[in-house]
Amino acid sequence: MLRGIITLLLAVTICGLSPQASAQSHSRGRVLVVLSSAHTLTLRGGQQHPTGFFLNEFSVPVEALIKAGYEPVFADPQGNAVTWDAHSAAPRYFGGSEKALQDTIHFVEGLDALRHPRTLASIRAEGIGAYVGIVVPGGHAPLEDLMTDPDLGMILRAFHDAGKTTGLICHGPVALTSSLPDAKGFRAALVAGNAADIHRLAAGWPYAGYRMTVFSTPEEQVSETHLLNGKVLFYPATALTDAGAKVEEAGIWTPHVVTDRELITAQQPFSDKLFSIALVKALDRQTDRPSAPSPR
Repeated sequence: MLRGIITLLLAVTICGLSPQASAQSHSRGRVLVVLSSAHTLTLRGGQQHPTGFFLNEFSVPVEALIKAGYEPVFADPQGNAVTWDAHSAAPRYFGGSEKALQDTIHFVEGLDALRHPRTLASIRAEGIGAYVGIVVPGGHAPLEDLMTDPDLGMILRAFHDAGKTTGLICHGPVALTSSLPDAKGFRAALVAGNAADIHRLAAGWPYAGYRMTVFSTPEEQVSETHLLNGKVLFYPATALTDAGAKVEEAGIWTPHVVTDRELITAQQPFSDKLFSIALVKALDRQTDRPSAPSPR
């Protein structure tokens, strides 16, 4: 028995594979999960509000990816530890179930890699060849940094050019503006309300003309009153419309997902399950796609 185990380990070593690497080789592919490094959101008047990723918008698609055989890889701009928005740890986002909420917290706390995310710069330097898709969860945090991050902008352009599955939920879709030629200038124009600069700086956006959805303005206005106790610097739906998107919204708090080419977007937290289903289906179609025959 012992001799057999030793023989097996020697064989694995000789082949250059550890048991862990062998198990990972059965993955259907890596999916980049991009999070914000921000812990606070700047509101009009300069107030700072605590923020982070929305718990269910992260956990539901990540768990669906793992169950479907995909390997999530976590990254953020600074490579710093991230956490969820405290307001998102509520049963109402989990079908009213306290048990489902606690199970989710246990699942997220068990993701060791989440404590040490990679930097977006390192992903950009590596290239996206090892990844089959990218996901950006919501929460207000992407408004603070992801929508202007230059490394994310290059990463998204690469996914777009390759036609690889790109999924974003709730406030996550604002991260798409990072792929503008001057994302920081565009955001500054939004904050200032300078229509001429907004129009000029929107030129060259790779997602111009795409159908998509995002946290709606009526939903954000409810959030301003009951969650933030202040006004956001600009509304996500306005930002994407001004960039050149065809923004489609469902009724307030109604689950809603829009798919256009490689892009999958979802409106708010209650869209988490529909979003996850659409995301996995798109990845499955992509990874099951037969490769082109080699030229003779």
